Amino acid sequence: MTTTVSLFSGRRGRLVLAALAGVMVLGLSMARIRAVEEHIVPINSADAEMNAAIAKARASLPTFWASYEGHKASESGHSLKVRFALPDSGVEHIWIVDVKKLTDGSYSGRFANTPDQLVGCIGDVTEFNEADISDWLFLRNGKVVGGETIRVLLKDLPKEDADAFRARLEMPLN
Repeated sequence: MTTTVSLFSGRRGRLVLAALAGVMVLGLSMARIRAVEEHIVPINSADAEMNAAIAKARASLPTFWASYEGHKASESGHSLKVRFALPDSGVEHIWIVDVKKLTDGSYSGRFANTPDQLVGCIGDVTEFNEADISDWLFLRNGKVVGGETIRVLLKDLPKEDADAFRARLEMPLN
């Protein structure tokens, strides 16, 4: 089974730092984003630290929704990382922006980066359910709130990129 994601992957999968994170969170130039996107790290789907980060993000989803629905001028850049099933029984996690709740209780949004194995490209509209959300983030006064799976992966990123992300965190790493 192959799994691939933006900023998290499962068994024998790949880590790809999303353009969303590069632009919004790390504040990198487009050239630097492309270089960071090429940074690939294998992550096992049984990785306890990553699974704990996903559980923490899911448990704190009410914080995301309260901010998203609150429309405070100090809060922006609301993004969700969503798990999508692949035809080969794997999954791909990808960041979604422009999230909207649909009348049937599901959600729609746009890919914040180009999927690795899913059909589509950056900006394409997709639909998903809340049960498929694996992470979330937004900016409060320019600082990152959430992004639990990204925090786990900082040790695997180039030092310059990891330090840039750490500097943007509202709450320091534990």
